[in-house]
Amino acid sequence: MRGFGFAEHGGLDRLSFVEVPEPVPGPGEVRVRVRAAAFNHLDRFTLEGMPGVPVERPHVLGSDGAGTVEALGEGVSGWSRGEEVLLNPAIWDGTCEACLARQESYCRNFRILGEHTQGSATTLVVVPARNVHRRPERLSWAEAAAVPLVFQTAWRALHTVGGLRAGDQLALVGAGGGVTTAAVQVGKLLGARVVVASRSRSKESAVRALGADDFVPFDADHPLDKVLWPASSKKGFDVILDSVGAPTLPRSVRALARGGRAVVIGATGGPTVEVDVRTLFWRQGSIRGSTMADAAEFTEVLGHLAAGRLHAVIDSTRPLEEAVAAFQRLEAPDLFGKVVLTVP
Repeated sequence: MRGFGFAEHGGLDRLSFVEVPEPVPGPGEVRVRVRAAAFNHLDRFTLEGMPGVPVERPHVLGSDGAGTVEALGEGVSGWSRGEEVLLNPAIWDGTCEACLARQESYCRNFRILGEHTQGSATTLVVVPARNVHRRPERLSWAEAAAVPLVFQTAWRALHTVGGLRAGDQLALVGAGGGVTTAAVQVGKLLGARVVVASRSRSKESAVRALGADDFVPFDADHPLDKVLWPASSKKGFDVILDSVGAPTLPRSVRALARGGRAVVIGATGGPTVEVDVRTLFWRQGSIRGSTMADAAEFTEVLGHLAAGRLHAVIDSTRPLEEAVAAFQRLEAPDLFGKVVLTVP
């Protein structure tokens, strides 16, 4: 079976179409014929190779997908061939203590589609039956493929881990990524005042159109904390969502209000961070990590998408044959939203 990914870890020059065995659904699994798939920055990290994360090669990229049920493994019921579905890319074993407590994101064997398993940028993909959800009628194939990873990430990071409440002040570091475009909407849905901080001034109108209350540009001469502090209507922010890491997290911490929470969901700018802990203990703040979501959280945020309270943000859509160009689009400075592949 032909898919898009890589045979060896490395940079963008390693991207290629690869041949992998056609997946066969095992007990409790469903095989889906892919109609649309979407890329995330996670795919870039998988391509480069992450310490301690073994990847089967050749490897198919893509953590998001939507399509039709094609075959059922032993013991699976409740689905019929041809039903239209989208995939939850968070995979758990369902047997450990965390899973039995319905805290699946803490699963001892937690995996992500396209990172730890073969991904969705192909024609057929196999996932556990519990990862298959009916496609909401209001979502197109491209929209259905665009929402799973970023909206569950934003929902858990802000609602569960960040404890964001109505009336809180939320700052988002970065403007164009899929999680940020989701987080603007989630923040407003939860009743927060949302401020977006970005190095790209050109994205201001787009983030305001999503509902952001304010936009502040930052650069070397105007550091993140120095622009965020006056953007707060009180002394600092209750929650700051940071996916950049090394270049921004120390300054995110400085912009926290008393009792504020800096929630980290990525490290696109580097993983090693030096933080002045005096700021943390004096303001009684915290740095919290968040990854993906529990099953109930995914169902909840999917309900908001199905009802139209949250919306997919798509930067561009390309056919699978143009996957290289689609993947390269992730590096574009004017990226805004998700990059989606359509699969014939």
